[in-house]
Amino acid sequence: MKQHNWQRIGWILLLLAIAVPAWAGKKITVAQLEELLRSMQQDKKADADVATELKQIELSEELTRTAMNSLMRWVPGPRTTEQIYVLEARSADLIPPSSDLPSTPAPDDAAQHAILAKASTYVTDTFNKLPEMTATRTTLRFQDNVEAVAASSGISGSATDVTTNSGFSNPASFVHYINSTEAVVELDRGVAQMPPGTNKIAWGANKMIALLEPDPSLGVIFKEAEASGSIKWQRWELINGKQVAVFSYAVTKEKSRLALNVCCFPSIKQAGVATFYTATTAASLGGGGNGGGGGGVTGNFQTNTDWHNYKTTAPYHGEFFIDPTTGLVARMITEAELKPSDVVHQVDTRIDYAPAKIGAKILVVPIRSITNTEVVPNGDSGAGGYTIRHTFFTSVYKDHQLGAVK
Repeated sequence: MKQHNWQRIGWILLLLAIAVPAWAGKKITVAQLEELLRSMQQDKKADADVATELKQIELSEELTRTAMNSLMRWVPGPRTTEQIYVLEARSADLIPPSSDLPSTPAPDDAAQHAILAKASTYVTDTFNKLPEMTATRTTLRFQDNVEAVAASSGISGSATDVTTNSGFSNPASFVHYINSTEAVVELDRGVAQMPPGTNKIAWGANKMIALLEPDPSLGVIFKEAEASGSIKWQRWELINGKQVAVFSYAVTKEKSRLALNVCCFPSIKQAGVATFYTATTAASLGGGGNGGGGGGVTGNFQTNTDWHNYKTTAPYHGEFFIDPTTGLVARMITEAELKPSDVVHQVDTRIDYAPAKIGAKILVVPIRSITNTEVVPNGDSGAGGYTIRHTFFTSVYKDHQLGAVK
């Protein structure tokens, strides 16, 4: 009988394994993603089922906005659309498919130096002299390992968990949409500043993090990369149909001014007095015994949770995407180099810049940013086990206006 039960369980597990597609938990290309969506549309898969499959894959290439738009013909509904946006954010720092890269040969050393010289002049003489301005920033938050936004946050959550087809995974462990916020922010030399009152919310207690430093400054990052002597040619890419030169860079901790301030992580403290008693001493020590019972402990126990920010100045590396004709920087990627033992494992930021009409002027300003983070939400305490949480922030800037926040 026992053997029969084990055989039955084995068959069930085999069937469940078959039900999980071969791409689950694996990296796939953008072309394979399109084939997957097309195949599921032909099989008339429901929106929830398609979304569940997408939650279990990771892209090995950047999902560009052009490619993303072309996928929408295969999307059955809003849950799948949500996961397409997650894949776009998760792949933001990757290289696009090789078929999307220009075939132009790499420039020689002299041409590379000329491009970098134009970029240096642009950053110093144009970008760093941008006037004070404001913009409306709309930010979407995607996150895993959270059931819902706590009521105490004052923020309305919109996440809808989907049951996975294997039955073994917690839906909340997959990245999904949490909420969106909109605020008017001030741009100081092209860098969006933190809105006032950011520190007033106990983000950690709400099972969420907050980034309390402005985005990396193009002016600062470019100059530190120049000073480090680490800028190197990588490839050509296309941004909005225009060819740009991609250069990598790396800045050591000694030369870095990249400040990170991530809120918040718990520190569990226990205080109080414990008195241990035996059966014979229970009555005199307040253990409540009558001499007939065993030993125990009595006292005043307290557990307090203090919340602290993770702060550091980190080494980093990344890429600049430069217009070879004008030196204009169309995109900057900055990836902090953090220790596995830290409560923050990853803070990667991509900022896209483009011309916008502001008053009577055309100025190149931030129009979009994507930040990928990985943290240990329980901090150093280890309370509730060791969990890693990923949060992706995608922000769009619009309605740029000259002047300070009123």
